[in-house]
Amino acid sequence: MVRSIDGSDFGVTWLMSMFHADWTHHGPTAAEAVGYHLWDDLDPESVVAVRRDAALLLRLPAATIEVLWRAGTEAGPSFFSEGRTGAISGTRWMETLTGLCDSWLSRHAGADAAAAVPAEWDGVELADTVLAEISAADFLPDEVGRALTECVRRCTPDLAFRLLLRAMQQIGSASGAALSPEHYARLAALGSALRYGEFVVSEVQHLVA
Repeated sequence: MVRSIDGSDFGVTWLMSMFHADWTHHGPTAAEAVGYHLWDDLDPESVVAVRRDAALLLRLPAATIEVLWRAGTEAGPSFFSEGRTGAISGTRWMETLTGLCDSWLSRHAGADAAAAVPAEWDGVELADTVLAEISAADFLPDEVGRALTECVRRCTPDLAFRLLLRAMQQIGSASGAALSPEHYARLAALGSALRYGEFVVSEVQHLVA
């Protein structure tokens, strides 16, 4: 059983992909843009996945959350300066996401049935493998590597690996970094072990040279 209905990314990392350079087309503030993507016909599992990731990230210091969010989006370094985004810190932003998800779930009867998440999907037994892949992504800034490492240890290896893929896609594409076929094969194998769909790890396949 794969982790998402259509084999694509899920949770906070799915939401991060919506924050590209023109994200304000979906709402004048970040919260309103998220509300646009949490449309009424979205499946409950998708909303639960976002909420679960955001709640896990609340285990981290605000500054660490901010590093991870900026690394995985095109929202720019000023995202947490309030201004047009309305976001003032990583902690407050994750609290906003959990609140938006709670509001959605409260409006949809039967959504609680989607709340159960198998413990094995946390990937605890794969922590060392995820840590090794964080170290192998040597084109990422040191602060991003440290934040991802902290995420493995204080959140879950699953969430840290998806955040690693987001950072590799964003930073790797911007910097012209390249992955060897062997490196990509390791990422794909790890994605399979975590029961990801076919379109999660393949988001970084364009970096293979």
